[in-house]
Amino acid sequence: MAEEIIISVSPHETRVAVVEQGLLQEIFIERVHTRGTVGNIYKGKVVRVLPGMQSAFVDIGQPRAAFMHITDLIVNHRNTENGAVPAEYPPINKLIHEGQDLVVQVTKEPINTKGARATVAKSLASRFLVYMPSTDHMGISQRIEDEAERSRLKSILEKLRHPDMTDGFIVRTASERANEDEILKDAELLRARWQSVKEDMQKASSPSLVFEDLPLHLRVMRDIITRDTIRILVDNENIFAVLKRFLHYFIPEKASCLELASLKIPLFDAHHLEDQIEAALELKVPLKSGGYLVVDQTEAMTTVDVNTGAFVGRRNLEETIYRTNLEAAAVIPRQLRLRNIGGIVIIDFIDMLDEEHKRQVLRMLEKGQHSDRVKWNITEISKLGLVEMTRKRTHESLLKMMCEPCVYCTGKGFIKTSESVCLEIFREIQRKAADFQDKECLIMAAQVIIDRLLDEDSSCVSELTSALEAKIRLQVETSYTQEQFDVVLISPS
Repeated sequence: MAEEIIISVSPHETRVAVVEQGLLQEIFIERVHTRGTVGNIYKGKVVRVLPGMQSAFVDIGQPRAAFMHITDLIVNHRNTENGAVPAEYPPINKLIHEGQDLVVQVTKEPINTKGARATVAKSLASRFLVYMPSTDHMGISQRIEDEAERSRLKSILEKLRHPDMTDGFIVRTASERANEDEILKDAELLRARWQSVKEDMQKASSPSLVFEDLPLHLRVMRDIITRDTIRILVDNENIFAVLKRFLHYFIPEKASCLELASLKIPLFDAHHLEDQIEAALELKVPLKSGGYLVVDQTEAMTTVDVNTGAFVGRRNLEETIYRTNLEAAAVIPRQLRLRNIGGIVIIDFIDMLDEEHKRQVLRMLEKGQHSDRVKWNITEISKLGLVEMTRKRTHESLLKMMCEPCVYCTGKGFIKTSESVCLEIFREIQRKAADFQDKECLIMAAQVIIDRLLDEDSSCVSELTSALEAKIRLQVETSYTQEQFDVVLISPS
């Protein structure tokens, strides 16, 4: 399907949208104060080794130390005979020690309170290839399915082997139908770039940045442009000039797609993208039939609940459920990409009895996921109507990037009712009953709480006043949230 790439650049952030037929498919955001680190190579210092967890933390000059597991330290950890991962690894404290300098590459951005994930297995990416200087592995992207094309690319890979070098390459999806000279040229550029990086490693002190990956607008050109890309819009003249040179040199067949947008109307507004971004932050996703999804992101996983909503169908209940689930299965892959949801995802489809209906729904879900650039895995529908899937997470989700926990509910999504808070106030007064002699009681709370104490719960306040033989005064605190209150004992002047 034809797609457009829309790049909006401001002094504070760069946003890149991938759009198909006016519908936002993916959004990438890079802000000045939170630039991406995935792909960057650092010379770091090991600050802590945890033998019990087979893990270590490495100071790479970022606010939080990078995390490394034992599998990130052993480059060639696969058995050469059958490709299996060994059951046991050597103790991590036999491989590294605290205070040791270590050159690592970031593979996952810091997420929530966790630092970045790093590995000693460095790699450099270009348009057609991924270069791996630490291994002799040669591979082809699994997304290239044509056997004849895979055979052609395999023969090109053989030409990349160097008798005096132990390095490897992975052929990227963009290499499909690329000519041999282009791929060989990419390999030469990557090898030359790695030599430059090696020289910088030797000169660098720790912790410091040794190699920085391309900025967002250039990474998009390298990684996202496909044969289906028909238009690239950008609203910044300087970035337009940079992209023009990049495309002319590396992807000349797409240079004609680049356009400088009019600066009269904000680019995302002109293409109705701001409203779609706002919708992607909502919990509820409406379906055209009248049904809806509820996408709930938690610390452990993301759950997607499918509901029929206002959709009543035409034939029978089973058909109504099937149609709702089928539509949901078509919508969910886009929502996962758009919201950049990673990790474990549990999809709660409405229970279906017909096995063929289950197969069709699962097939629709898998079909939508095939266009996902991120690695994913889907299980069969369980007896409970649940589908478990994983989607590789390397960056924060759109929700976590653009939002923060609510100051009123601290991220729970709920606050106590005014009735619950009033009952807590009464219990607090009862706890302090022994101290009430010759003192007044001042209740400080939000307006909604004071209103309830004066109205629905006024009789309870009167009973407490009589029982304690003390005066109770109420005071509105405009800065208090609904759950906040104070019970203060005041000696009369």
